[in-house]
Amino acid sequence: MADHIVCTVEELPEGARKIVEAEGFLIGVFNCGGELLAIEDRCSHDDGPLAEGELDCAAGTVECPRHGSIFDLRTGRPKTLPAFAPVETFPVRVEDGQIKLEVD
Repeated sequence: MADHIVCTVEELPEGARKIVEAEGFLIGVFNCGGELLAIEDRCSHDDGPLAEGELDCAAGTVECPRHGSIFDLRTGRPKTLPAFAPVETFPVRVEDGQIKLEVD
Protein backbone atom coordinates (compact mmCIF):
# COMPACT_ATOMS: atom_id res chain seq x y z
CA MET A 1 0.00 0.00 0.00
CA ALA A 2 1.39 3.37 -1.00
CA ASP A 3 0.59 6.79 0.43
CA HIS A 4 0.30 9.68 -2.01
CA ILE A 5 0.21 13.31 -0.98
CA VAL A 6 -2.72 15.00 -2.69
CA CYS A 7 -2.33 18.58 -1.41
CA THR A 8 -2.55 20.58 1.79
CA VAL A 9 -5.86 20.82 3.64
CA GLU A 10 -6.07 24.52 2.70
CA GLU A 11 -5.82 23.68 -1.01
CA LEU A 12 -9.02 21.57 -0.91
CA PRO A 13 -11.80 23.66 0.69
CA GLU A 14 -15.34 22.38 1.22
CA GLY A 15 -17.06 21.50 -2.04
CA ALA A 16 -13.78 21.31 -3.96
CA ARG A 17 -12.20 18.43 -5.85
CA LYS A 18 -8.73 17.57 -7.05
CA ILE A 19 -7.85 14.91 -9.60
CA VAL A 20 -4.52 13.15 -9.06
CA GLU A 21 -2.63 10.25 -10.60
CA ALA A 22 -1.43 7.48 -8.31
CA GLU A 23 -0.31 3.90 -9.02
CA GLY A 24 -1.72 4.05 -12.56
CA PHE A 25 -5.13 5.37 -11.45
CA LEU A 26 -6.67 8.79 -11.99
CA ILE A 27 -8.45 9.53 -8.72
CA GLY A 28 -10.88 12.28 -7.77
CA VAL A 29 -10.50 13.52 -4.20
CA PHE A 30 -13.48 15.50 -2.85
CA ASN A 31 -14.10 17.59 0.25
CA CYS A 32 -17.76 17.13 1.18
CA GLY A 33 -18.46 19.17 4.29
CA GLY A 34 -15.08 18.32 5.73
CA GLU A 35 -15.34 14.62 4.85
CA LEU A 36 -12.63 13.63 2.39
CA LEU A 37 -13.68 11.05 -0.20
CA ALA A 38 -11.77 9.54 -3.12
CA ILE A 39 -13.07 7.64 -6.13
CA GLU A 40 -11.54 6.35 -9.34
CA ASP A 41 -11.91 8.93 -12.13
CA ARG A 42 -13.43 6.37 -14.49
CA CYS A 43 -17.08 5.67 -15.14
CA SER A 44 -17.58 1.90 -15.32
CA HIS A 45 -20.08 2.40 -18.16
CA ASP A 46 -17.74 3.85 -20.78
CA ASP A 47 -14.48 4.84 -19.00
CA GLY A 48 -15.51 8.52 -19.01
CA PRO A 49 -14.04 11.13 -16.64
CA LEU A 50 -16.29 10.46 -13.64
CA ALA A 51 -14.65 12.83 -11.14
CA GLU A 52 -15.25 15.81 -13.42
CA GLY A 53 -19.03 15.39 -13.09
CA GLU A 54 -21.56 17.19 -10.93
CA LEU A 55 -20.85 16.77 -7.23
CA ASP A 56 -23.68 16.45 -4.70
CA CYS A 57 -22.04 16.63 -1.27
CA ALA A 58 -25.35 16.29 0.58
CA ALA A 59 -25.98 12.94 -1.12
CA GLY A 60 -22.30 11.94 -1.27
CA THR A 61 -22.46 11.36 -5.01
CA VAL A 62 -20.89 12.38 -8.30
CA GLU A 63 -22.66 12.22 -11.67
CA CYS A 64 -20.82 11.06 -14.78
CA PRO A 65 -20.85 13.97 -17.25
CA ARG A 66 -21.22 11.69 -20.28
CA HIS A 67 -24.34 9.62 -19.65
CA GLY A 68 -25.58 10.66 -16.21
CA SER A 69 -24.83 7.62 -14.04
CA ILE A 70 -24.64 8.67 -10.41
CA PHE A 71 -22.00 7.03 -8.20
CA ASP A 72 -21.78 6.81 -4.42
CA LEU A 73 -18.48 8.41 -3.37
CA ARG A 74 -18.20 6.18 -0.27
CA THR A 75 -18.77 2.80 -1.92
CA GLY A 76 -18.06 3.37 -5.63
CA ARG A 77 -21.38 1.74 -6.50
CA PRO A 78 -23.55 3.27 -9.22
CA LYS A 79 -26.98 4.41 -8.07
CA THR A 80 -28.41 4.87 -11.58
CA LEU A 81 -28.03 3.32 -15.02
CA PRO A 82 -26.48 3.00 -17.53
CA ALA A 83 -23.54 2.06 -15.26
CA PHE A 84 -24.05 -1.10 -13.21
CA ALA A 85 -20.52 -2.04 -12.07
CA PRO A 86 -18.80 -0.27 -9.16
CA VAL A 87 -15.51 1.63 -9.40
CA GLU A 88 -12.67 1.79 -6.88
CA THR A 89 -12.76 4.02 -3.83
CA PHE A 90 -9.70 4.88 -1.77
CA PRO A 91 -9.02 5.72 1.88
CA VAL A 92 -8.09 9.35 2.53
CA ARG A 93 -6.62 10.88 5.69
CA VAL A 94 -5.09 14.10 6.94
CA GLU A 95 -1.62 13.93 8.41
CA ASP A 96 0.46 16.96 9.39
CA GLY A 97 -1.84 19.27 7.40
CA GLN A 98 -1.53 17.19 4.23
CA ILE A 99 -4.24 15.15 2.55
CA LYS A 100 -2.95 11.66 1.84
CA LEU A 101 -4.43 8.96 -0.33
CA GLU A 102 -3.86 5.22 0.19
CA VAL A 103 -3.56 3.26 -3.05
CA ASP A 104 -2.76 -0.47 -3.38
